[in-house]
Amino acid sequence: MTYADLADLALNAPVVVQVEVSRAVRLKPAEAPGVAPGHTRFYMAANVISLIRGERGIPVEIGYLVDLPNTAAGRPPKVVKKSQYILLAARVADRPSELRLIAPDAQLAYTAATAEQLRAILREATATDAAPKITGIGRAFHVPGTLPGESETQIFLQAADGRPVSLSVLRRPGEQPRWSVALSEIVDDAAAPPEPDTLLWYRLACTLPPALPAQSLSEAEPDQQTAIAADYQLIKERLGPCARNRAKQS
Repeated sequence: MTYADLADLALNAPVVVQVEVSRAVRLKPAEAPGVAPGHTRFYMAANVISLIRGERGIPVEIGYLVDLPNTAAGRPPKVVKKSQYILLAARVADRPSELRLIAPDAQLAYTAATAEQLRAILREATATDAAPKITGIGRAFHVPGTLPGESETQIFLQAADGRPVSLSVLRRPGEQPRWSVALSEIVDDAAAPPEPDTLLWYRLACTLPPALPAQSLSEAEPDQQTAIAADYQLIKERLGPCARNRAKQS
């Protein structure tokens, strides 16, 4: 999975836990309504190895349901005893020893690298200065400089927590355009773009639309609108694509 795939799961999972399977029971079709074609549902009994996210108090032994793809020959897969997985799940009301996966593909084969990346995502998400979820785009402004080729564009974003978020593009003659993001009302001239595969990068690359909405440009003159649109595309190109490999979940 890509960073965005893991972030999509981790940020929506109340419980993230590493487990070792002790028993896998294949359910009959009559016991497993709604299973996608080419899949088989299993009841998994597992021992908890490590709690990556969630309230303490999860039992040492838990159970959950998972739909696994059949083999190329169309047969149900074999689940190897003591296989280790990472579950992205939620608690089941009134059933303390059961978990419910938040998505059909929310059982991940355990690797140390995957576990560490999930921990890094969750550490960033729970930090006091965590990058907020972007919910929309506000006004955009463009100001020409005193020298030919000098200008600054500022694009205001709307955040779920109400925090002021803005994108800036600074152009100076003879220099490469420089863009930055501010998570407060103060725009730091020394601010840098977010590093790839970080929470702030994810919030921007995976949320910003392909083009600015018309209302964001309503206060700009036609030539300013052209400059703002070009600077916005610069930001999109520098961020790069939000690559996802997961199939769309119903």
